[in-house]
Amino acid sequence: MRADDVPEYVQDGVVDCGITGLDIVEESGANVLELLRLGFGACTLEAAVPTESAVRSLADLDGARVATSFPRLARRLLPATIELVDVHGSVELAPRLGLADAIVDLVSSGSTLRTNGLRAVARLLDSEAVLIGPPQTGADAVQLAAVFRSVVEARGARYLMLNAPESALEAIARLVPGSRAPSVLPLAEPGMVAVHSVVPAADVWKLLPELEAAGATSILLVPLERMLA
Repeated sequence: MRADDVPEYVQDGVVDCGITGLDIVEESGANVLELLRLGFGACTLEAAVPTESAVRSLADLDGARVATSFPRLARRLLPATIELVDVHGSVELAPRLGLADAIVDLVSSGSTLRTNGLRAVARLLDSEAVLIGPPQTGADAVQLAAVFRSVVEARGARYLMLNAPESALEAIARLVPGSRAPSVLPLAEPGMVAVHSVVPAADVWKLLPELEAAGATSILLVPLERMLA
């Protein structure tokens, strides 16, 4: 089905839950519950003007004609005095065609804006794919959200395993506390232990040399499939 139809189907109980963009949910005004942000399909809803425009802020759009395919969000997030031009399709062409002074549209990399001689004025909404359910969400949908959450949270973490002398354990524990203290297991070699912990993936590049300097050896990092807090 079309992504635009998902909020209405969920609201009306045609389906138990659905996946669509947060921008679509907000624009639809549907009575649905956001169960989980899924961490993909990221984009932003932005106001943009021609590069030569004197507009520098949202306040400068007072009385301007704004082309968009998101009239509900534009009306809510822009000055009340704007004149909306409802456009479907290539919204970014509207200023060059003389239809509008500015646009409100989804932006991913910003290349489309630059290609059409536009520049962003303000970010209005951060969007990504979301799992939604009706206000009275059923147990199955809640359970599905929990399963999805375990996958989303695992993407940003790595399972760390290393060996170290017991004398270095305090220094290593300070580097990898995680949400709880790391697991410490004795090794067959006297005076040596194995340390296991879950660490943020974004910190790995900095963490590995610090662990090595602290005395860690045989360092392994393993991707996680799912993680339940």
